[in-house]
Amino acid sequence: MKNDIQKTSKETLGIIGFGAFGKLIAQSLKAYFEIFAYDPLPEPQAGATALGATFASLERVSQCDVVVIASPVSSFEDVVALVAKACRPGALIVDVGSVKVQPADIMARTLPEDVDVVATHPLFGPQSARDGFRGLKIALCPIRGACHWRLGAFLRKYLGLDVIMTTPHAHDREAATVQGLTHLIAKVLLSMGPLPSRMTTRSFDLLITSISMVQNDAPEVFDAIENLNPYAQDVRRQFFRLAHELSLDLEKSH
Repeated sequence: MKNDIQKTSKETLGIIGFGAFGKLIAQSLKAYFEIFAYDPLPEPQAGATALGATFASLERVSQCDVVVIASPVSSFEDVVALVAKACRPGALIVDVGSVKVQPADIMARTLPEDVDVVATHPLFGPQSARDGFRGLKIALCPIRGACHWRLGAFLRKYLGLDVIMTTPHAHDREAATVQGLTHLIAKVLLSMGPLPSRMTTRSFDLLITSISMVQNDAPEVFDAIENLNPYAQDVRRQFFRLAHELSLDLEKSH
C-alpha cells in the first residue's frame, strides 16, 4: 500500500471469498483499487462485473498489492498456505474474520517474512453498512510490518471508519462478550419464536433489531464466534451461571 493513497490510485486489491462481505468490499473500494476476486463457487461470479471486480485465479488474486482473505473459517488455513506461495514481496495481506487470535497465528506462521500482515475485524456487516461506513468501527491488529498505520489512515480518511488499534488477544477478550453474548442471546430467542410483534416496548423493539442484524449470518460465523474465540467459553459459562442463579432467586421468592 502506498504511503498516500489518492482517489485516483489504481493499485490492485485481491479479494479471496466473494460472499456478501467480499462483495461489499469490492463495491466500496472499486474507486480506489483495481479489484480482482476469487471464489471457488460459480454463483458469486455472476455479479462481479457490476461490482467493479474481475474474477481471476487464486494465484492471480494472491499477487495483488493488497490481498483480503474473506474465505470461510473452515478453509482459512488452506487458503493462507496457497496465498503464501503466490504473494509478492511488499504486499499487504489482511483477513476480515470475527476472531483474531487463531487467524493471526496462522498468518504469522504461514505467510512469508517479506509481506506486511494485519489481522482485521470490521465490526459491522453488509446490513449495518447499507447506508455507508461513516462512524462504523473496525479493529486492526498489526502482525508484521508498519503498513497498519497507512491502512488505518486510509480507512479513516476515505471510508470514515472508526479505527481501533488492538492486539488479537485483546480483541478476542472483548469480542467474547460483545459478539459471543449477542449471537448467543439471538440464537436462544429465535428458538423461542415466533416472537411478539404487536404489543412491544421500545426496549424489546431494539432487542429484535439487534437479533435481525445477526440472524442471517452464515452458520460458520456463529461457530467461529462461540468455538474459535479462546475467551468465549468462559464468558458463556459465566452468563449461564448467573442466569441460573437469578432463576433460583426468583423461584425462592415465591
